Amino acid sequence: MRIKGFVDLSMVDWDGHVVSVVWTPGCNFRCGFCFNKTLVLKPESLSDVPEEKVLSFLDANRRFLDGICITGGEPTLQPDLDVFCGKVKKLGLKVKLDSNGSNPAVLKSLISRGLIDYVALDVKAPLNPESYGRVTGVSSESLVERVKESISLLMNSGLDYEFRTTVVPGLHSEDDIRMICEDIRGAKRYVLQVYRPGDTIDPSFKMLKPPSREFMLKLAEIASKYVKEVRVRGLV
Repeated sequence: MRIKGFVDLSMVDWDGHVVSVVWTPGCNFRCGFCFNKTLVLKPESLSDVPEEKVLSFLDANRRFLDGICITGGEPTLQPDLDVFCGKVKKLGLKVKLDSNGSNPAVLKSLISRGLIDYVALDVKAPLNPESYGRVTGVSSESLVERVKESISLLMNSGLDYEFRTTVVPGLHSEDDIRMICEDIRGAKRYVLQVYRPGDTIDPSFKMLKPPSREFMLKLAEIASKYVKEVRVRGLV
């Protein structure tokens, strides 16, 4: 599997777990607020991290690690994602997958074969083409239907999971979060993440101030009426 970034130890990428993290190149979305700009737009400018290096570290440190987080980019675009997950599982470690939900067939295969233990699935906007296009830069009915399929798949899989939305001022309103929560009603866990400015795909987001604590807590209150557990991540 192609890997463009590797952190050997993280305690913030999977709640309650100590993991390594790998970043895969490329993405089929173009979210303006994404801070993995180079990874998405110019992945070939980044050096490859040998898969063997990652697996060797995991093997040598598996007594101290719970597993690995595979993020991106969009990992489900990697044709050999399943092979890499299988190698990690053979070491006796857990696998968390971060995904935008656009490839439900890949998710279904990974779940049915026992190759992943947790999925963090981004729900970028209310599930209609106009809203998704405004936030992701990609607008199509088929895309939204695929994300809906991934949501339904996770909610009925028995696998541990979270849905999450990065709250970006100007992109997400109280009504947006309410509509998202209607789309994921009954979900096990929903995480509201505070947007933090960085080297974003769209430069206009670089200096955007994060949403206020009060606004995030208001959104959490709204979400709590629809889902079983709400978390707010990134408050200071």
